[in-house]
Amino acid sequence: MDEQRREFLLAITSGATLIGCGAVLAGREPERPRAGRAEVTPGEDLMQEHGLLERILLIYGEAAARIERRAEIDRAVVTGAAETVRRFVEQYHEQLEERHLFPRLEAAGVERELVAVLRRQHQRGRDLTAEILRLEPGPKLADALRRFGRMYRPHAAREDTVLFPAFRRLLDGAAYRELGERFEEEEHALLGARGFAGAVGEVAQLEEALGIADLAAFTP
Repeated sequence: MDEQRREFLLAITSGATLIGCGAVLAGREPERPRAGRAEVTPGEDLMQEHGLLERILLIYGEAAARIERRAEIDRAVVTGAAETVRRFVEQYHEQLEERHLFPRLEAAGVERELVAVLRRQHQRGRDLTAEILRLEPGPKLADALRRFGRMYRPHAAREDTVLFPAFRRLLDGAAYRELGERFEEEEHALLGARGFAGAVGEVAQLEEALGIADLAAFTP
């Protein structure tokens, strides 16, 4: 990996604002439709964010595989992915769920057992992120990356197919739209003007650095 790319990846790990990430998406930056365009509901917002998490899990899986076969791996790629998890998933996405979804479902007596498991998994995910950021490349890091993915794939799938539909049934249309506006406000307050698009750009850069950015390469 050339020095310029290494410096860029190190900038991600320090939380630097990324500029021009949309270039890696062939000049098209992902946007969530806002004023004057089709409305994005809270459920759609959260599911798009699960898509971003899945791309990070692909990075984790590739990194773990390279560590296991003792191939070269730049630690900055793993660190950059874990920092995006901490900032976007743990400090933003999961906080939306814990502040706005879980309490309403618990108060209504809906999917309480599922919510309890999801809460525990959020905490365990934070513990694993701390491990991933602390460990040097080796068997323990590969195991932590594998464990994170093994938990979060079924976690996100159960939210998409059970939790979010159950939550939608609790709110009328006006309340649901209002919550969507609140999500937007919190997104930009925490993540800046580029919000979700900026996080997608960060992940795309990490995919490029790891050599897994070409979607066609995944076709069997």
